[in-house]
Amino acid sequence: MFYLISALYLGWSLGANDAANIFGTAVSSKMVKFITAVILSSIFVILGSILEGRAGIETISKISSMNLTAAGISSLSTAIAVTIMTILKLPVSTSQAVVGSIIGVGVMQKHVALTGLNKIIICWIGTPIGGCIVSVILYVLLARAMNRLRLSWAGFDFIMRAGLIITGCYGAYALGANNVANVTAVFYGANFLSLQAAALIGGASIALGIVTFSKGVMQTVGKGIVKLDAFSALIVVLSNAITVHIYAIIGVPVSTSQAVVGAVLGIGLLKRAEALKKRAIIGVFSGWIATPIIAALVSMFIYFVAHIKYVG
Repeated sequence: MFYLISALYLGWSLGANDAANIFGTAVSSKMVKFITAVILSSIFVILGSILEGRAGIETISKISSMNLTAAGISSLSTAIAVTIMTILKLPVSTSQAVVGSIIGVGVMQKHVALTGLNKIIICWIGTPIGGCIVSVILYVLLARAMNRLRLSWAGFDFIMRAGLIITGCYGAYALGANNVANVTAVFYGANFLSLQAAALIGGASIALGIVTFSKGVMQTVGKGIVKLDAFSALIVVLSNAITVHIYAIIGVPVSTSQAVVGAVLGIGLLKRAEALKKRAIIGVFSGWIATPIIAALVSMFIYFVAHIKYVG
């Protein structure tokens, strides 16, 4: 029962932090209601987990050759690290927290599996860069297309709202497909859950986090870095979805936080760099650096305590 609870806790913390990014800019620009974003996100994140979560689950399970107890410790440690960042209202990478906790447990067991780790790290670096590039390209192309349409205010407003909802649903789907591996892959690798069960339980727990505790980070991402209008919000949501979905197909879980912040930075650069809030950017990047370190330290501590109790 402890193992299942730790998986649900991790999924909840991921939903509360990372999943907010798919609708954060839309909600903060007041184009989509928070309750609408929550309901749609929950539905599509589960669909993405079930339909396309397999590749990421298999990738993470390859670097987590651990028994069930170690998998439970890793999952709990990841959740604690992400929860700490969520309380601080900082978007973080759950993928980095997962790998950090796996490495921490590996250190304590004197066996760190490095298979596939290089691929994961490269994709981590590429995620915010990719989000930034995609947002710049989409902004330029779609701005030209919108200008040619010469829409009325009402027509523009309708397209923006519909576009934000559609791309948000796509973003939620991509989130589930990519990030469900962060929640339950270690349990699949430990032969505790089947692939189908890992996808379903992971997706459902992420949805629970979205419903219960996602609003704070939503506001941080949407307003904390650069002020966005409706069109810019649409570009950010779509850029995030495309970037994350690409990595889901590749089979590497990445952070929606990194993708969306990269996309927001791309918009900020187009609108002049001085529009960017440097303190917020530094805070976000500091969180990314601290997350795997905190997760590793927490996992080592919990492993140590559990080992003492077992010996005693």
